[in-house]
Amino acid sequence: MHVDLNADLGEEITDDAALLEVVSSANVACGYHAGSAAIMREVCARATALGVSIGAQVSYDDRPHFGRVVRDVEYEVLREQVADQVGQLSSIAESEGTRVRYVKPHGALYHRAMDDPDQARAVLDGSGDLPVLGMVPGVLLDLASTSGRRTWSEAFPDRGYGPDGRLLSRELPGALIEGAGTVAARAVELAQDPGFDSLCLHGDNPGAVETARRVRRELVRAGFVLRGL
Repeated sequence: MHVDLNADLGEEITDDAALLEVVSSANVACGYHAGSAAIMREVCARATALGVSIGAQVSYDDRPHFGRVVRDVEYEVLREQVADQVGQLSSIAESEGTRVRYVKPHGALYHRAMDDPDQARAVLDGSGDLPVLGMVPGVLLDLASTSGRRTWSEAFPDRGYGPDGRLLSRELPGALIEGAGTVAARAVELAQDPGFDSLCLHGDNPGAVETARRVRRELVRAGFVLRGL
């Protein structure tokens, strides 16, 4: 049994070095909501040494709000912004001996692209033919699959879900699942669902590294082999 374990890295709020020892795929911030060329290079270099897959974590151009506020961006503008982010990370990754293997929107763009065809197309058209990581059901993965792009679906063991199958707003009770043991148990349960290819852990909360280590340990104990995207 194989499963991927991914996390958002290069955001200047996470212990990148520690999480890279745990995850099998790294969603690297491309400078629009967080990060910098120097940080991208550092993450890519370490990921290469550890055999961790690199993905482009593309976002709205919104550092003040960490890419978590919905913005109305014209298709052409967003497409070029996505292309710029993917291009920057690709150049750095290649110089460090690896390559960008997939694209994943961040924050508000992640959720908007699940419902808005224009925003989803901008992400797809700006990212070439890269495979796409996201949630199902959703417009982004539907359009990607229809166009022949490879898609991977992910689940979030450290986040709460609503009745609609979407993540609860961070402002609502139950949105964040606490306790390394609880998160790890949920991870094993989700990994057993054939509808999910990857599990995402958030690194922007206290105890994130400890939780990630517990998740990996319990997945391995349950018979899963971690394999990057």
